[in-house]
Amino acid sequence: MPEEKEKTPKEEIHQIEGTIEHVLFRNEENGYAALTLALADELVTATGEFGDVEAGERLRLTGDYVTHPRYGMQFRAETCERMLPNTEESIRRYLSSGIIKGIGDVLARKIVDVFGVQTLDIMEKEPHRLMEVRGMSKKKCRQIASEAKHIFELRGVVAYFESYGIRSRYAIRAYRTWGSDCQDIIADNPYLLCDEEIGLDFRSAEGLAREFHIAMDSSSRVGAGILYLLRHNLNNGHTCLPLDRLSAAAMKFLEIGESTFYDAYQQQRQEETIVEYIKSGSAREFVYLKEYYDAERFITDRIGVMRDFGIRDSSNFDEMIANAEKESGMTYAELQKEAIRSALSRGLLILTGGPGTGKTTTLNAIISCFEKQGNQVVIAAPTGRAAKRVADLTGYDARTIHRLLEVQFDPDGSQKFNHNEENPLKCDVLIVDEMSMVDVLLFSHLLRAIRLGCKMILVGDSDQLPSVGAGNLLQTLISSGCMPVVELKEIFRQAQQSLIVTNAHRIVHGEMPDIMQKNNDFFFFHRTEFDQAAVLLVDLVCRRLPAAPQYRFDPVKDIQVICPSRQGTLGVIEMNKSLQARLNPPAADKAQVRSMLYEFREGDKVMQTKNNYDITWSKDGENGEGIFNGDIGVIRSINRRRGEAVIDFEGRVTVYPTTMMEQLELAYAITVHKSQGSEFEAVVMPLLGKYEKLSYRKLLYTAVTRAKKLLIIIGTPQKIEQMVNNHQSSNRYSCLRDMLERSMKTETEHDPDDPESIFA
Repeated sequence: MPEEKEKTPKEEIHQIEGTIEHVLFRNEENGYAALTLALADELVTATGEFGDVEAGERLRLTGDYVTHPRYGMQFRAETCERMLPNTEESIRRYLSSGIIKGIGDVLARKIVDVFGVQTLDIMEKEPHRLMEVRGMSKKKCRQIASEAKHIFELRGVVAYFESYGIRSRYAIRAYRTWGSDCQDIIADNPYLLCDEEIGLDFRSAEGLAREFHIAMDSSSRVGAGILYLLRHNLNNGHTCLPLDRLSAAAMKFLEIGESTFYDAYQQQRQEETIVEYIKSGSAREFVYLKEYYDAERFITDRIGVMRDFGIRDSSNFDEMIANAEKESGMTYAELQKEAIRSALSRGLLILTGGPGTGKTTTLNAIISCFEKQGNQVVIAAPTGRAAKRVADLTGYDARTIHRLLEVQFDPDGSQKFNHNEENPLKCDVLIVDEMSMVDVLLFSHLLRAIRLGCKMILVGDSDQLPSVGAGNLLQTLISSGCMPVVELKEIFRQAQQSLIVTNAHRIVHGEMPDIMQKNNDFFFFHRTEFDQAAVLLVDLVCRRLPAAPQYRFDPVKDIQVICPSRQGTLGVIEMNKSLQARLNPPAADKAQVRSMLYEFREGDKVMQTKNNYDITWSKDGENGEGIFNGDIGVIRSINRRRGEAVIDFEGRVTVYPTTMMEQLELAYAITVHKSQGSEFEAVVMPLLGKYEKLSYRKLLYTAVTRAKKLLIIIGTPQKIEQMVNNHQSSNRYSCLRDMLERSMKTETEHDPDDPESIFA
């Protein structure tokens, strides 16, 4: 690489121009490609959305140099200007590349020998002249002319869209969908680019629509806006929206009238992009994107089949339970025995309960009994940290659900699962831990991947925060009564000694936790001023707790600050900066690199903020792939000259290009949502400020139950009381419960002529 491109790990904008030597990889769906580009004095590997480029073409690329963890230094192109080959040799190589079916190396040489540098111009505008090439038949000429026409058309389409700022991936998808007419089709209705097979964002289509003078009240605009609002509200946890709420939001957002909305709405229903559902005993309509309706419908149908599959007499397992007690040296409580019997005798079971109620003990007994029967047991969890935690607790291997289903990601981020109805998982029992974190769409994929005879045990705490994705799945499955549920309620004697455990149960029941005791594992420091609370928090984490002889906590490895909010004096961002300044200040011998939010240094505690399945790592001589959202690690070294950082994620050591460190955040402090599925030796939590949307019981309960040995809250009793009393945070629109209850009613009544229909 040129010297100026190595001297700094910060992203810089460069422009390079060269001829394609080889296309190394191409995704036909979105135009993403990796290729080698011959510059004036070197070969460069370049990646980007290049479309149907082939060897011999000239490209002018704008972007930056990055270091891929597997493939090394590359040029990542943000824009690509394609220029047809302009020399006889490059034209020959271009035609020889196979871009035009029917032209190989020999014929390419013959064509270029006849037409020279005019070859491509003639093939586009006067393809009949190919008959001048010796040995060219009429049939061959027509075939090549037809193939060449598609190539030049696609190039024109890409250039057309790029002139409006629309990236090539969308142009390629549009051309494959509508062919040479796509420019006219999109000029008439640019909102077609928002269809799932194309995937352009609604707001980007709005800009294009203004260029084409599309009316504000056009049905195409309003229909696309309705779909956009439904997709947007998936991020708020809603799998559907009431029609009255959707109509009001759409009329305000799109600045349209009621009749305009309903005309477009009915058109979308007819086209089956949305589905309308009416709950039992209600006249209120709920509106789904079809994918999410299909997911909730599939969950309902599959649970109906699995629920009673292979039912056996639960009393037959008493001897097995007695043997398990002897082997473990434990005496199981009656509810624990009931859970074991239900797991062994039914096709489905939900095992739930708060801290200290013996879920892990029960789960271990269930696994042991299944294995004695010769069953193959597989354990999964929604996140990497949750999978590691259940593996540590049970002693059995556990994988993330995505890993279990063998997810495959395209460069544009879309995902597919290798395991499904046609390729089911090879297991007899599937145990899913931390079910409160699993969303509707992921659960439907999981159900599609298991055989009908496979038993499923769902383990979780429904009092914790619901999933980041749409739906409130675990709570819905429990409240619907669609499958056996065993809730462990007894707090065992050893756990009763922990104020963390007893206070967690008080919070769940809407009672104020005991914040007065000073000789247990739950401490409260009363502070009313933000600055004072911040100073105390930093001092506790950095000095007092590590120095206390009864704790000796490592401030990085053992102590975790958990904040309700990202913003503010006591939010994640400011707390991270304050803690970093004390725990890992800058030094002359300590390399550092800047991201948009933080200055990362050697020794910093960091968290991955998105799933990345391409990162390779090594641990104890073994290699693997994937660092996931929520994984916490420590930066071991930073090499600014090479633009790399070595990061240790709890033994999994990986090399990050510094350009990829935007995927990281400092992790001395994290949000409650990011902490879910994890446990820490000590947790310190500030509770001051309004942040009304984050002041509710489930959030407080989830934070409290992250602490294993010590929990410290800094704030006011009033804020704690406010959160304990607020139990209205997690209401999410979904019709899954109604579907499940209606399905069970239908099974019970066996009434095929039920006049109530799930369709409006």
